[in-house]
Amino acid sequence: MLMRKLIPLVAVLALALAAAASAATYTIDPVHSSVGFKVRHLMVSNVRGSFGDFAGSFVWEEGKPETWSVEATIQMTSIDTGNAKRDDHLRSSDFFDVATFPTMTFKSTQVTAKDDGTYSLVGDLTLRGVTKAVTLDLEFIGQVADPQGNVRVGFMATGAIDRQDFGVSYSTVMDNGGLAVGNEVQIELEIEAVLQK
Repeated sequence: MLMRKLIPLVAVLALALAAAASAATYTIDPVHSSVGFKVRHLMVSNVRGSFGDFAGSFVWEEGKPETWSVEATIQMTSIDTGNAKRDDHLRSSDFFDVATFPTMTFKSTQVTAKDDGTYSLVGDLTLRGVTKAVTLDLEFIGQVADPQGNVRVGFMATGAIDRQDFGVSYSTVMDNGGLAVGNEVQIELEIEAVLQK
């Protein structure tokens, strides 16, 4: 009896995974994804933060990075560094000026395979009204059918930007000449997405 119930389920999952083998659109699952960053503080430690409100989708086909593309939007008010006072300052015109520029967007322009099995993801990042090309190191984590029969894929992406390039120039110079807030911002993304039906 159990086998009779399992066979149709296995067949459905197999068909779902087979459908996902061709180019298809996936929606980012924000509940199981994270958009994080870290930046130097006083040149001796890192402050980590994240954005809790974001959305996006991408086109993906296994083994064919030339067909991949991604678009995502992040709501800047959702920044969280674990300190409310600091987060309010980051939302102000000194940094992100979220009243004027409420979103940050990313739209890919190219994905290429690298020799180590990872990928290079190039795209246009728009922050504080400034658009610049950025490159992220992209790693495909895997593909699976969840218990509800939805096909899911996972990726990790990392990279760095210079906040000065995007007009986020506020900082305090310390007595030793260093900056209270570093210019280089490390980007850390963990993305899980669901195949659109």
